[in-house]
Amino acid sequence: MDMTRRNQSDQLQQKSNSEVPKKKRKAFLELLLEQHLADPSFTEENVKEEVETFMFAGHDTTAMALSWTLYCLGVYPEVQKIAFEEINDIFSDDPNRNVTREDLTRMKYMECIIKESIRLYPVVPCFTRECTEQFEVLGHKVYPGSMCIIFPLMLHRDPEVFPEPEKFKPERFFLENSKGRHPYAYIPFSAGPRNCIGSTTTWFAAKGQKGSTIT
Repeated sequence: MDMTRRNQSDQLQQKSNSEVPKKKRKAFLELLLEQHLADPSFTEENVKEEVETFMFAGHDTTAMALSWTLYCLGVYPEVQKIAFEEINDIFSDDPNRNVTREDLTRMKYMECIIKESIRLYPVVPCFTRECTEQFEVLGHKVYPGSMCIIFPLMLHRDPEVFPEPEKFKPERFFLENSKGRHPYAYIPFSAGPRNCIGSTTTWFAAKGQKGSTIT
């Protein structure tokens, strides 16, 4: 390659590199490793465990959520019809084009369908927490070291929060119908400092919290 062509190649490469958008967020593994370097008590074994959890949860929960959502769409054709009309409205300009991020933000009713599907059929049937401090609930004392088991399947069927809890009603999650609902009334992926590992920002913020009742 002569000098002219080499210079042209270098210029194209530099231009290409300059056009690559800068990374705004760090990769999950990078965040874990940084946490390990900053806090030796968060060991390499801990990093490995979190990555394994993230990989498994990311595949299995997504598959379960999709399966139950499709099931509910099949069982409730009236709901399917509304979702179909919403999709037709979004893609009225070109039904064959690719889906964009903006399209997803416009799928308001579909979002409610997914939430209602997971309310009735949580992808995680239960999760446990170990108490680190004594506390009282419903007149019963719970001591440190006790294991608390939370069942979203039962929690999501509380008639005081979700009237007619056995019915499939996506409208429950309309903004006006969700107003005032306790944030822990709907926890398909847990809540608090140890909520879904997919929320890495919350997860790392929780690592620095102290004095929590449960961990």
